[in-house]
Amino acid sequence: MKFIKILSVILLVYTATAGFLFDVPRLPILNETIRVLYFHVPMWFTMIFLLLLSSVNAYRFISTKNNKYDLKSYNYANVGVYFGVLGIITGMVWANYTWGTFWTNDPKLNGSAIGLLIYFGYFILRNSVDDESKKAKISSVYNVFAFSMLIPLIFILPRLTDSLHPGNGGNPGFNVYDLNSQLRVVFYPAVIGFICLGLWITDIKEKIQKLNNKK
Repeated sequence: MKFIKILSVILLVYTATAGFLFDVPRLPILNETIRVLYFHVPMWFTMIFLLLLSSVNAYRFISTKNNKYDLKSYNYANVGVYFGVLGIITGMVWANYTWGTFWTNDPKLNGSAIGLLIYFGYFILRNSVDDESKKAKISSVYNVFAFSMLIPLIFILPRLTDSLHPGNGGNPGFNVYDLNSQLRVVFYPAVIGFICLGLWITDIKEKIQKLNNKK
């Protein structure tokens, strides 16, 4: 974990510095707003990665009934949803400059919102059950279901219809026309840096929760 912390700090300091100072492609409409790519997309990647780990640990709890996996599953989901909310907020800011509105009837936007609502339901479900054993069992099953719904909502359905997002509905992806070497030297470190940050925050939350459970 110490390596992850150090790597996170180094990469995110680099991302924040290079993200605002390095040159970017001069693209129509996007212009300087393309810099949001360094923050918006890595946050979504981090969300997906953490929610995947949450689902895996939920499945491990179902298989072993070991409460440590339920604890891990809950904390990964908690931090993952935080990154998802930040991803939506940064996306709305970007959309306002490029599409002229904070929100449109776009399948990827709607799918992302529905996916987060499903996970909000996960937290509501956990808080509505008092018995710890039942809470862990029910929420773990729900967690696996939630992730299996999230993937189609974000990656599959938007590709089946028109979408403003790059790479969906026939709209070319960034790697086709503008994710060139100028962007890659910041974008890839940003993805790794934010994922490391997500793991770091999850580790802190897990340690705090363990201490609270001992009281």
